[in-house]
Amino acid sequence: MTVSTSRQSTVTQQTVVQEQSIVVNDSPFYLFMKRMMDICLSIIGLILLSPIFIITAILIKIEDPKGPILFNQNRVGKLEKQFKMYKFRSMVSNAEELKLRLLDQNEAEGPVFKIKDDPRVTKVGRFIRKTSIDELPQLINVLKGQMSLVGPRPPLPDEVAQYNTYEKQRLLVKPGLTCYWQVSGRSNLGFEEWVELDVKYIEERNLLLDIKLIFKTFIVLFGSKDAY
Repeated sequence: MTVSTSRQSTVTQQTVVQEQSIVVNDSPFYLFMKRMMDICLSIIGLILLSPIFIITAILIKIEDPKGPILFNQNRVGKLEKQFKMYKFRSMVSNAEELKLRLLDQNEAEGPVFKIKDDPRVTKVGRFIRKTSIDELPQLINVLKGQMSLVGPRPPLPDEVAQYNTYEKQRLLVKPGLTCYWQVSGRSNLGFEEWVELDVKYIEERNLLLDIKLIFKTFIVLFGSKDAY
């Protein structure tokens, strides 16, 4: 009876934690300054990184001429509003069709699909994923106001369909290019840890933290062993 009661108590405590609402920093001054930083840095980034954009585009076309250079995918943003997120294509042109055959090989926890040695990824794709170059076109999403430089990574609609109430709170703010997850282990972290890091950011976010996370991202960006 004592063991049973203890287990029930643990489950109850976990349920209470998952039902807690988080407090979001939505002060007008912070949101204005955050947007100004997004606009300025995304424009600067697109200009300075344009040679990398051109070289990457050429390499993608040389390896797999059939597919497009950019891959756009429906993602879920703030308050569950969907948008098209841009990435350099790192997989073969029929990757979405092949995904159905690989579902049983999923290595990620929760409503996320990831395979470390995904057979759909091209040679160029492995390099641009390792260096996060594939994510650079999302600067366009940032400039358009669909994303921010810092914020929780935007999930897929079918992932969100499996979220519980607590997990959906990561959609209370605009998604971003980087957040705690990017500088804390990335693919090596489980889904629950990922959500907790996003909740931590949402509760703590401010301009100083955003700047700090941007700088930390540059440090771990190239050659991260945790990216795949």
